[in-house]
Amino acid sequence: MAGPRPLVANAAGEIVDLPGLRAAARAGDELFPLETADLVPLPEASELLFLPGRTPVAFAGAARKPVSDALAVAAFLPPGWTGLALAAYRRESDAPLLPLYAYTAACWYRGRICVPARRVDDDEKHDPASFSREQVRRRVTAMCKRLPENRLIRHHGERCALEWGCPNAQNLFLGRWEAPIALARSCNAACLACISEQPADTVPSPQTRLEFKPTLDEILEIAVPHLERAPRAMISFGQGCEGEPLLEAERIEEAIRAIRARTARGTLHLNTNGSRPDAVARLADAGLDSIRVSTNGAREETYTPYYRPRTYRFADVVETLHVARRRGLFTSLNLLSFPGVTDRVDEAESLGDLARDSGLRMIQWRCLNVDPDWYMALFSGGRRAPLLGMTTLFARLREALPELRFGYFNPPAEDWR
Repeated sequence: MAGPRPLVANAAGEIVDLPGLRAAARAGDELFPLETADLVPLPEASELLFLPGRTPVAFAGAARKPVSDALAVAAFLPPGWTGLALAAYRRESDAPLLPLYAYTAACWYRGRICVPARRVDDDEKHDPASFSREQVRRRVTAMCKRLPENRLIRHHGERCALEWGCPNAQNLFLGRWEAPIALARSCNAACLACISEQPADTVPSPQTRLEFKPTLDEILEIAVPHLERAPRAMISFGQGCEGEPLLEAERIEEAIRAIRARTARGTLHLNTNGSRPDAVARLADAGLDSIRVSTNGAREETYTPYYRPRTYRFADVVETLHVARRRGLFTSLNLLSFPGVTDRVDEAESLGDLARDSGLRMIQWRCLNVDPDWYMALFSGGRRAPLLGMTTLFARLREALPELRFGYFNPPAEDWR
C-alpha cells in the first residue's frame, strides 16, 4: 500500500495530491515523513487553508524535497479534535505572518484527505450540525427586543453569536448547555497569539474585546433564566471576547452569590489564566463549581515567553490549581498544545508532575492557534529536549494518571459529581 501523498495548492488554486512523493509533517522545527498510524479522515467541518509565502516540503525517498510552483496546505480542525503534527513547508523570505489558526498537516491517503489527529471529545455542544443560524438570528432578535437595555445580551447576540459565530453564545440564545458571561475589558498578560487584542503590526484579532463593564442586573438577566431552564446548564465567566476575568473578581463574586440566592441549578464555571489564586479562593467560597486554567505548557520557560505576564508569574498559575482543588472545584487545564513543544520530554514530564501534584481532573487538549514560525521564534537558541510525539505523550499520561480525563469542552457538574 502506498504511503500518504503530499497535498498542495497549484497555481490555479486547486488542491491536488502528488504521486511519487511522501507527505511530510512538522513538529517544532523538525520535519519528517508523515506516518500512517495517526492518520484519520479529515473530520467534518474542518477547513483547508492555503499558506501564502510557504513552499510545500515532501520526501523523495529519504531526501527532503521542496515542491516548486505550489503553495503549502494545512487543515484547521473543528472543536473536539487535536492535531498531532503540523504542516511542513519552507517559509520564503517575503512570507506574511499567518492568521490565528492551527495548521495541522494534511495529506492524501487511501483515496481521501487525511490528517494526523485525535478526537478528544465527542460532546455535541459545538457540533456545527446542531446549529441553525436562522434560528439563532431569530432568538437573538427576540431576546434583544425583550431586554433592550441589556448591553451584554446585545454583545453576546449581535457580535459573539452572529458576527463571530461563537458556539457558546449561540447556545445561550438556543437555551441549552454552556452559555457565556463576558466581564473584563483588560488583561494582565500580553499573549503572543491573543485572539482579542493584537498590535497593529502583527495579525488581525478574530474578535474584539468587550467595551463596557456589565451591571449585576445585566448578568442576572442572562444567567438565572439559563441556569433554571437549559439542559446541562452552565454559565461560564471568561470568554475569548474579553481580557482576564479575574481582574473583575469582585463583580464575579457578587454575581455568583446573587445567582445562587435565586437558583441552585446548573454549573458556575470560570475560564481564566489563573493569575490570582487569592481571588479564586474567594470565588470558590462564593459558590463557583469549576475552573479551567489556560497555559501553553507546564514550565515557566515555556509559559512566560508566550503569555508575557504583566502582574503575576507562572508560580501563581500553579498555585491557583492547588487552591482550586483544596476548595473542591473541578479543575481543568486548557492546554494550548503545539507539536514540537508540548511533546518534548522535559515538557511532558513537567505536565505529568503538575497534573499529579495539583490533583488535576482534566486536560482540555486545544490546538494553539498561531503561525508556527512566529511561535517557535520564542524558543530559538539553546538545547532542546528530545521529542516524544503527541501520541506517546497521550499514552504516557494515560498510563501514569489513569484517572485524569482528556477532553476539549467544559463538562457540567452532572458529568463529574
